[in-house]
Amino acid sequence: MLGLDRVRTSWNGASLATRFGLAGGLVLLVFGLLVGGLTAQRIQQTVVRNTATAAALYMDSFLHPVVESYVSGQSPSPAMRRALQEVLPGTPMGDRVLSYKIWRPGGLVIEASDPELIGRIFPPSDELRQAWSGRIAATFEDEAEEEDMAEHALGVPLLEIYSPVRADWTGEIIAVAEVYVADPKLKADLTASRNMALAVVGGAGLGLGSLLYAIVYGGSRTIERQRRALDRRLADLRRLSDRNEALRLRVQQAAGRAVLSTEHGLRRIGADLHDGPAQYLAYASLRVDALGRAMDHPPGELADLREALDRAMTEIRAISRGLVLPEVAGLSAPQIVRLAAEAHGARSGQPVDLAVEGECTAPLTPALRVCLFRFTQEGLNNASRHAPGSDLAVVLSCSAAVLRLAVRDTGPGPASEAAPGLGLSGLRDRVEALGGHFGLDRRDGRTELWMEVTT
Repeated sequence: MLGLDRVRTSWNGASLATRFGLAGGLVLLVFGLLVGGLTAQRIQQTVVRNTATAAALYMDSFLHPVVESYVSGQSPSPAMRRALQEVLPGTPMGDRVLSYKIWRPGGLVIEASDPELIGRIFPPSDELRQAWSGRIAATFEDEAEEEDMAEHALGVPLLEIYSPVRADWTGEIIAVAEVYVADPKLKADLTASRNMALAVVGGAGLGLGSLLYAIVYGGSRTIERQRRALDRRLADLRRLSDRNEALRLRVQQAAGRAVLSTEHGLRRIGADLHDGPAQYLAYASLRVDALGRAMDHPPGELADLREALDRAMTEIRAISRGLVLPEVAGLSAPQIVRLAAEAHGARSGQPVDLAVEGECTAPLTPALRVCLFRFTQEGLNNASRHAPGSDLAVVLSCSAAVLRLAVRDTGPGPASEAAPGLGLSGLRDRVEALGGHFGLDRRDGRTELWMEVTT
């Protein structure tokens, strides 16, 4: 498997031209060998058939009279042997004919240059059956069979020719003459033809492969240049993305610090309101009470003044409590949301249903803790302001990497947002500063104010 993995890695790392050269070269090699082999085989069959036909016609000119004159029945003829021994050496092919056989139907040898084969019966070969069907058959350097072991033992190229012998008047095939001709020149011609066929096919394949490789090589170089250019652009985009991500984190961190700074400022403002104007109003209220007790008949405006002072002091104290953020450091998301919901219920007297979905165990940044508390606080305040008496619900949902907080009521929803920084616009800025999403939806008779952040 390790070697296969290396081959696969090397293949995938090679250029398109290299892969095409290897794969195309292998295909062209196999195709060239196949086509060259088939072409050479076809040439050999044609040359052997033509040579055998010419030789058979030539041999038939002197074998036919001898064979037809002495073939009678199924018995070998001593006269035929003598006639062949006298006639065959005097022919131009006599010195090339190594041996011969005269066959009768059924695989019977009635005459042969080897006297031991006369009178024996052998299983008919394919070529012998073809000759009995009336066609000239020939083989060149085929495998040795039982009846021609002696000829193949000579170790010379042999052309076996099977020629049917017909009767003059009836055309009936009366015998088959088998001749073994030594033909070294034929072998040399066939070898040259085979080599030429392989050279032609190989040259054509090499030329075609080279042309295609040149085309693919040009395209591969273009693709490589474009790929390198794309890699450089991708690297630039990655660096830009990393830089943007770093800037985004810095902006979020700065926004978090700004939120904490704002909360500290609000805490100081709340403390100043509680310790400053609220104390002066309380002192003024006490002085008005003392003045009223000192007068026998205090005017009605004095009571109205005391009531106004008490109402102003109550509102300042409420504003002070709203500006001062309770201690949320170290609290989990459900604890922070529950703290804001309970504070709203205690202040307004309106119950709030709290539901927590999922395991909210992800760590929280200080800015996110403040955002969760302020979002719940402002969302419930808006719901109470725009839908007094409606059912209030807070749903905290936590998944693998997303925290979602929603404040729901059954009222018609706010007609307009409060002043920027104090109403929904301020909540949106808080959430988006943390890289989250903010929305206000109205569906199925319910108003839902929601936020989503990635933890």
